[in-house]
Amino acid sequence: MRAVRIHQYGGTETLQLDQIDTPVINTDDILIKVKASSINPVDWKIREGYLQDFIPYKLPTTLGWDVAGIVSAVGDSVTDFKVGDEVYSRPEISRDGTYADYIAVEADEVAMKSTKLDFAQAAALPLAGITAWECLVDVGQLQAGQRVLIHAGAGGVGHLAIQIAKAKGAIVIATASAKNQDLLTKFGADQAVDYNQGNLLEQIEPVDLVVDTIGGAVQSQSWALLKAGGMLVSIVDQPSEEIAKEHNVKAAFVFIQPSSRILRELNTLVEQDQLIPFIEHRFPLENIAEAHLQSQSGRTRGKIVIEVS
Repeated sequence: MRAVRIHQYGGTETLQLDQIDTPVINTDDILIKVKASSINPVDWKIREGYLQDFIPYKLPTTLGWDVAGIVSAVGDSVTDFKVGDEVYSRPEISRDGTYADYIAVEADEVAMKSTKLDFAQAAALPLAGITAWECLVDVGQLQAGQRVLIHAGAGGVGHLAIQIAKAKGAIVIATASAKNQDLLTKFGADQAVDYNQGNLLEQIEPVDLVVDTIGGAVQSQSWALLKAGGMLVSIVDQPSEEIAKEHNVKAAFVFIQPSSRILRELNTLVEQDQLIPFIEHRFPLENIAEAHLQSQSGRTRGKIVIEVS
């Protein structure tokens, strides 16, 4: 089968389309024929070597950690899936990834794909959707009527977070550049904020929860936007517990793990027409380097999908 692998850390020139053996599945695995994958910032951060101390890979390794496809084989212990099922997953990040024709995934990391999504849309949902859900629901404990600020609301995590927060009955404030203000409203934001137009304190009333997808100066500005007892949840930089105490708020950092439970929750919102991924770019597997460069540009709205078969 085809697989895009890296044999060393570095730039996009390290992405190599190889011919390798189809994975041999364990008893609790399923083999998925990959129809589509998607790009997430963690992909190129791993490729560049930024995470090699945190996730020590044995190279060569196949990148990619979103998948939608068709079950091709099931392990002897698997009872929840059968050959021919249409599924999606955010697989375990320490195993070979989804830039390939086939991937072996533990069955408890997989969920059935909603019939309301095509394979590209389904592949755009797992990693970013699980991230948004954990920030808002599992960690942020967002309640109906609460106010939530979602930074970079037009991005991969942000645009899904807006929709999930609205489905939970929250009042949603989201930031983006001027050209993406209409997109924030389309996704359901109650207030769209241009982060280039002055101090955020002058534009945003206090909120109960901040979802930080940018870090750095944006995170620093966000503390003062929280109500007493509120929470800042970041997916980029570990927020300071000391600063949180100074503002009488809580802080958390989210780095997700596979979760079929959350995938099923996301499916419910899809079925209720409350959640749909937005795809701005699609690339064939052969153009994976171009897809990485697009992600690294920081200018993508919604998701970048890799169409495999």
